[in-house]
Amino acid sequence: MNNKEGNNKRGSSRPNRSRPNSNKPKAALPKRAQGPKKSKFSTNNTDEAAQKTGKKPNPVAKRPKAKDEIRLNKYISNSGVCSRRDADIYIQSGNVKVNGVAVTEMGYLVKPGDTVNFDGVTLTPEKKVYILLNKPKNFTTALDEGQEYRNVLELVKGSTTAKIAPVGRMDKNTTGLLLFTNDTDMIRKFTLPNQKSSKIYQVSLDKNLKFEDLEKINKGLVIDGHRVYVEEVSYIEGEAKSEVGLKLKTANVKVVRSVFEHFDYDVLKIDRVAFAGLTKKNLPRGNWRLLTEQEIINLKNA
Repeated sequence: MNNKEGNNKRGSSRPNRSRPNSNKPKAALPKRAQGPKKSKFSTNNTDEAAQKTGKKPNPVAKRPKAKDEIRLNKYISNSGVCSRRDADIYIQSGNVKVNGVAVTEMGYLVKPGDTVNFDGVTLTPEKKVYILLNKPKNFTTALDEGQEYRNVLELVKGSTTAKIAPVGRMDKNTTGLLLFTNDTDMIRKFTLPNQKSSKIYQVSLDKNLKFEDLEKINKGLVIDGHRVYVEEVSYIEGEAKSEVGLKLKTANVKVVRSVFEHFDYDVLKIDRVAFAGLTKKNLPRGNWRLLTEQEIINLKNA
Protein backbone atom coordinates (compact mmCIF):
# COMPACT_ATOMS: atom_id res chain seq x y z
CA MET A 1 0.00 0.00 0.00
CA ASN A 2 2.77 2.28 0.90
CA ASN A 3 4.39 1.62 -2.37
CA LYS A 4 1.15 2.29 -4.18
CA GLU A 5 0.61 5.38 -2.21
CA GLY A 6 4.15 6.41 -2.97
CA ASN A 7 3.54 5.74 -6.58
CA ASN A 8 0.35 7.69 -6.47
CA LYS A 9 2.15 10.53 -4.85
CA ARG A 10 4.71 10.57 -7.57
CA GLY A 11 1.94 10.27 -10.14
CA SER A 12 0.00 13.05 -8.57
CA SER A 13 2.99 15.29 -8.92
CA ARG A 14 3.10 14.97 -12.69
CA PRO A 15 0.34 17.50 -13.43
CA ASN A 16 2.39 20.04 -11.57
CA ARG A 17 4.93 19.99 -14.41
CA SER A 18 2.63 22.28 -16.40
CA ARG A 19 3.54 25.08 -14.06
CA PRO A 20 6.32 27.42 -15.19
CA ASN A 21 9.78 26.19 -14.52
CA SER A 22 11.74 28.59 -12.38
CA ASN A 23 14.83 27.86 -14.46
CA LYS A 24 13.16 29.00 -17.72
CA PRO A 25 14.51 32.38 -19.02
CA LYS A 26 12.23 35.24 -18.13
CA ALA A 27 10.76 37.48 -20.80
CA ALA A 28 12.79 40.55 -21.53
CA LEU A 29 11.62 43.70 -19.85
CA PRO A 30 10.52 46.64 -21.96
CA LYS A 31 13.50 48.64 -23.11
CA ARG A 32 12.75 51.58 -20.92
CA ALA A 33 16.36 52.63 -20.90
CA GLN A 34 16.27 53.27 -24.64
CA GLY A 35 13.99 56.25 -24.25
CA PRO A 36 16.38 58.21 -22.06
CA LYS A 37 19.28 57.16 -24.28
CA LYS A 38 17.61 58.64 -27.32
CA SER A 39 16.77 61.73 -25.39
CA LYS A 40 20.32 61.96 -24.14
CA PHE A 41 21.69 61.45 -27.62
CA SER A 42 19.34 64.09 -29.02
CA THR A 43 20.29 66.51 -26.26
CA ASN A 44 23.97 66.00 -26.92
CA ASN A 45 23.46 66.62 -30.63
CA THR A 46 21.57 69.77 -29.85
CA ASP A 47 24.29 70.94 -27.51
CA GLU A 48 27.00 70.13 -30.04
CA ALA A 49 25.10 71.92 -32.79
CA ALA A 50 24.63 74.91 -30.50
CA GLN A 51 28.32 74.90 -29.64
CA LYS A 52 29.28 74.63 -33.28
CA THR A 53 26.92 77.44 -34.13
CA GLY A 54 28.37 79.55 -31.38
CA LYS A 55 31.97 78.83 -32.35
CA LYS A 56 31.44 79.26 -36.11
CA PRO A 57 32.90 82.58 -37.20
CA ASN A 58 30.33 84.89 -38.69
CA PRO A 59 30.96 85.91 -42.32
CA VAL A 60 31.66 89.54 -43.00
CA ALA A 61 28.22 91.08 -43.06
CA LYS A 62 27.41 93.23 -46.04
CA ARG A 63 26.03 96.37 -44.55
CA PRO A 64 22.99 97.81 -46.29
CA LYS A 65 23.68 100.54 -48.79
CA ALA A 66 22.95 103.91 -47.29
CA LYS A 67 21.36 106.77 -49.14
CA ASP A 68 23.61 108.40 -51.77
CA GLU A 69 26.16 105.57 -51.53
CA ILE A 70 27.24 103.91 -54.77
CA ARG A 71 29.27 100.85 -55.71
CA LEU A 72 32.85 101.64 -56.59
CA ASN A 73 32.68 100.08 -60.07
CA LYS A 74 29.57 102.11 -60.87
CA TYR A 75 31.23 105.27 -59.54
CA ILE A 76 34.12 104.68 -61.92
CA SER A 77 31.75 103.94 -64.82
CA ASN A 78 29.77 107.11 -64.08
CA SER A 79 32.95 109.12 -64.45
CA GLY A 80 33.14 107.98 -68.07
CA VAL A 81 36.58 106.35 -68.04
CA CYS A 82 35.44 102.76 -68.63
CA SER A 83 32.60 100.28 -68.20
CA ARG A 84 31.74 98.58 -64.91
CA ARG A 85 33.22 95.31 -66.13
CA ASP A 86 36.54 96.99 -66.92
CA ALA A 87 36.38 98.87 -63.62
CA ASP A 88 36.24 95.54 -61.76
CA ILE A 89 39.50 94.53 -63.42
CA TYR A 90 41.20 97.76 -62.34
CA ILE A 91 39.87 97.35 -58.79
CA GLN A 92 41.16 93.78 -58.50
CA SER A 93 44.57 94.84 -59.78
CA GLY A 94 44.87 97.47 -57.01
CA ASN A 95 44.84 100.50 -59.32
CA VAL A 96 41.93 102.18 -57.54
CA LYS A 97 42.25 104.12 -54.29
CA VAL A 98 39.54 105.56 -52.07
CA ASN A 99 40.70 108.33 -49.74
CA GLY A 100 44.30 107.34 -50.45
CA VAL A 101 43.84 103.63 -49.62
CA ALA A 102 43.93 100.95 -52.33
CA VAL A 103 40.65 99.04 -52.56
CA THR A 104 40.42 95.56 -54.09
CA GLU A 105 37.09 94.55 -52.56
CA MET A 106 34.27 93.86 -55.02
CA GLY A 107 31.10 95.71 -54.08
CA TYR A 108 32.89 98.39 -52.06
CA LEU A 109 30.54 101.32 -51.39
CA VAL A 110 31.64 104.88 -51.98
CA LYS A 111 30.14 107.57 -49.75
CA PRO A 112 29.51 111.20 -50.66
CA GLY A 113 32.70 113.14 -50.07
CA ASP A 114 35.01 110.18 -50.74
CA THR A 115 37.93 110.84 -53.06
CA VAL A 116 38.38 108.14 -55.69
CA ASN A 117 41.68 107.90 -57.53
CA PHE A 118 41.71 105.81 -60.70
CA ASP A 119 45.14 104.89 -62.03
CA GLY A 120 46.59 108.15 -60.72
CA VAL A 121 43.68 110.41 -61.73
CA THR A 122 41.02 111.75 -59.35
CA LEU A 123 37.57 110.99 -60.70
CA THR A 124 34.45 113.13 -60.77
CA PRO A 125 31.33 111.07 -61.53
CA GLU A 126 28.58 112.47 -63.69
CA LYS A 127 24.87 111.86 -63.69
CA LYS A 128 23.80 109.65 -66.58
CA VAL A 129 22.30 111.58 -69.48
CA TYR A 130 20.37 110.14 -72.46
CA ILE A 131 19.53 112.36 -75.43
CA LEU A 132 17.74 111.40 -78.64
CA LEU A 133 18.44 113.39 -81.81
CA ASN A 134 16.68 113.34 -85.17
CA LYS A 135 19.84 113.88 -87.23
CA PRO A 136 19.68 115.92 -90.45
CA LYS A 137 22.00 115.55 -93.46
CA ASN A 138 25.51 116.96 -93.71
CA PHE A 139 26.41 116.21 -90.10
CA THR A 140 28.73 113.37 -89.20
CA THR A 141 29.77 111.45 -86.11
CA ALA A 142 33.39 111.28 -87.32
CA LEU A 143 36.03 113.84 -86.41
CA ASP A 144 38.35 113.24 -89.36
CA GLU A 145 36.23 114.22 -92.35
CA GLY A 146 37.59 117.77 -92.61
CA GLN A 147 35.87 121.08 -92.02
CA GLU A 148 33.30 120.68 -94.78
CA TYR A 149 30.89 118.68 -92.61
CA ARG A 150 29.94 119.60 -89.09
CA ASN A 151 29.91 117.20 -86.14
CA VAL A 152 26.64 115.99 -84.67
CA LEU A 153 27.69 117.22 -81.22
CA GLU A 154 26.94 120.75 -82.42
CA LEU A 155 23.27 119.79 -82.69
CA VAL A 156 23.01 118.84 -78.99
CA LYS A 157 25.27 121.60 -77.71
CA GLY A 158 23.83 123.14 -74.56
CA SER A 159 21.69 120.10 -73.75
CA THR A 160 23.98 119.04 -70.90
CA THR A 161 27.34 119.77 -69.32
CA ALA A 162 28.14 116.04 -69.23
CA LYS A 163 30.66 114.58 -71.64
CA ILE A 164 28.34 112.69 -74.00
CA ALA A 165 29.09 110.69 -77.14
CA PRO A 166 26.94 109.29 -79.96
CA VAL A 167 25.98 105.60 -79.85
CA GLY A 168 27.30 104.20 -83.12
CA ARG A 169 28.31 106.04 -86.25
CA MET A 170 26.45 107.95 -88.94
CA ASP A 171 27.85 109.43 -92.13
CA LYS A 172 26.79 112.78 -93.57
CA ASN A 173 24.09 111.28 -95.82
CA THR A 174 22.41 109.21 -93.11
CA THR A 175 19.56 110.81 -91.19
CA GLY A 176 17.27 109.80 -88.38
CA LEU A 177 17.54 108.68 -84.78
CA LEU A 178 20.88 108.99 -83.03
CA LEU A 179 21.32 108.41 -79.31
CA PHE A 180 23.81 110.35 -77.17
CA THR A 181 24.88 109.40 -73.64
CA ASN A 182 27.72 109.38 -71.14
CA ASP A 183 26.72 105.86 -70.09
CA THR A 184 29.71 103.83 -71.30
CA ASP A 185 27.93 100.54 -70.54
CA MET A 186 25.07 101.47 -72.87
CA ILE A 187 27.42 102.68 -75.61
CA ARG A 188 29.25 99.37 -75.44
CA LYS A 189 25.99 97.41 -75.40
CA PHE A 190 24.64 98.92 -78.61
CA THR A 191 27.92 98.67 -80.49
CA LEU A 192 28.39 94.94 -79.87
CA PRO A 193 27.72 92.74 -82.92
CA ASN A 194 25.44 90.36 -80.97
CA GLN A 195 23.01 92.99 -79.68
CA LYS A 196 19.35 91.98 -79.56
CA SER A 197 17.43 95.22 -80.15
CA SER A 198 15.89 95.98 -83.53
CA LYS A 199 16.43 99.04 -85.72
CA ILE A 200 14.29 100.10 -88.67
CA TYR A 201 15.70 101.96 -91.67
CA GLN A 202 14.00 103.57 -94.64
CA VAL A 203 16.32 103.23 -97.62
CA SER A 204 16.11 105.20 -100.86
CA LEU A 205 17.64 103.44 -103.88
CA ASP A 206 18.66 104.70 -107.32
CA LYS A 207 16.14 102.31 -108.94
CA ASN A 208 13.22 100.07 -108.06
CA LEU A 209 14.08 97.05 -105.97
CA LYS A 210 13.28 93.84 -107.84
CA PHE A 211 10.92 91.51 -106.04
CA GLU A 212 13.31 88.56 -106.42
CA ASP A 213 16.07 90.64 -104.79
CA LEU A 214 13.71 91.58 -101.98
CA GLU A 215 13.05 87.88 -101.37
CA LYS A 216 16.78 87.12 -101.31
CA ILE A 217 17.39 89.89 -98.80
CA ASN A 218 14.54 88.63 -96.65
CA LYS A 219 16.19 85.20 -96.42
CA GLY A 220 19.46 86.74 -95.25
CA LEU A 221 22.79 86.91 -97.02
CA VAL A 222 26.53 86.65 -96.55
CA ILE A 223 28.57 89.82 -97.03
CA ASP A 224 32.36 89.72 -96.82
CA GLY A 225 32.18 86.36 -95.11
CA HIS A 226 29.72 87.54 -92.46
CA ARG A 227 26.13 86.37 -92.22
CA VAL A 228 23.60 89.23 -92.18
CA TYR A 229 20.27 88.33 -90.60
CA VAL A 230 17.38 90.47 -91.81
CA GLU A 231 14.23 90.50 -89.68
CA GLU A 232 12.04 92.10 -92.32
CA VAL A 233 12.28 93.91 -95.64
CA SER A 234 9.38 95.44 -97.56
CA TYR A 235 8.35 98.19 -99.95
CA ILE A 236 7.13 101.41 -98.36
CA GLU A 237 3.38 101.62 -98.82
CA GLY A 238 2.32 104.45 -101.11
CA GLU A 239 5.89 105.05 -102.30
CA ALA A 240 7.88 103.99 -105.34
CA LYS A 241 9.50 100.55 -105.31
CA SER A 242 12.82 102.32 -104.76
CA GLU A 243 11.72 103.17 -101.21
CA VAL A 244 12.37 100.16 -98.99
CA GLY A 245 11.98 99.46 -95.27
CA LEU A 246 14.61 97.29 -93.62
CA LYS A 247 14.47 95.89 -90.10
CA LEU A 248 17.53 94.29 -88.52
CA LYS A 249 19.48 94.35 -85.27
CA THR A 250 22.66 96.07 -86.32
CA ALA A 251 23.26 99.73 -85.52
CA ASN A 252 26.02 99.85 -88.14
CA VAL A 253 24.71 101.89 -91.06
CA LYS A 254 27.46 100.52 -93.28
CA VAL A 255 25.84 97.08 -93.07
CA VAL A 256 22.53 98.55 -94.28
CA ARG A 257 24.27 100.12 -97.24
CA SER A 258 26.15 96.91 -98.03
CA VAL A 259 22.91 94.87 -98.15
CA PHE A 260 21.69 96.75 -101.23
CA GLU A 261 25.08 97.35 -102.82
CA HIS A 262 25.47 93.56 -102.76
CA PHE A 263 22.71 93.46 -105.42
CA ASP A 264 24.17 96.40 -107.41
CA TYR A 265 21.86 99.13 -106.10
CA ASP A 266 23.18 102.56 -105.24
CA VAL A 267 21.93 103.82 -101.88
CA LEU A 268 20.91 107.46 -102.10
CA LYS A 269 19.62 107.92 -98.58
CA ILE A 270 19.26 106.05 -95.29
CA ASP A 271 16.89 107.26 -92.58
CA ARG A 272 16.79 105.46 -89.22
CA VAL A 273 13.14 105.66 -88.16
CA ALA A 274 13.28 103.41 -85.07
CA PHE A 275 16.05 102.56 -82.61
CA ALA A 276 15.48 99.89 -79.94
CA GLY A 277 11.86 100.90 -79.46
CA LEU A 278 12.47 104.67 -79.78
CA THR A 279 10.75 106.47 -82.66
CA LYS A 280 10.77 109.92 -84.28
CA LYS A 281 7.30 110.74 -83.02
CA ASN A 282 7.05 114.45 -82.13
CA LEU A 283 10.74 114.92 -82.87
CA PRO A 284 11.29 117.08 -85.98
CA ARG A 285 14.47 116.82 -88.02
CA GLY A 286 17.39 118.54 -86.31
CA ASN A 287 15.73 118.52 -82.87
CA TRP A 288 16.62 116.58 -79.75
CA ARG A 289 14.95 115.58 -76.49
CA LEU A 290 15.82 113.87 -73.22
CA LEU A 291 14.63 110.30 -72.77
CA THR A 292 11.98 109.55 -70.16
CA GLU A 293 12.74 107.33 -67.19
CA GLN A 294 10.66 104.52 -68.72
CA GLU A 295 12.52 104.80 -72.04
CA ILE A 296 15.84 104.52 -70.20
CA ILE A 297 14.64 101.39 -68.42
CA ASN A 298 13.47 99.92 -71.72
CA LEU A 299 16.84 100.60 -73.33
CA LYS A 300 18.71 98.92 -70.50
CA ASN A 301 16.50 95.86 -70.86
CA ALA A 302 16.57 95.82 -74.66
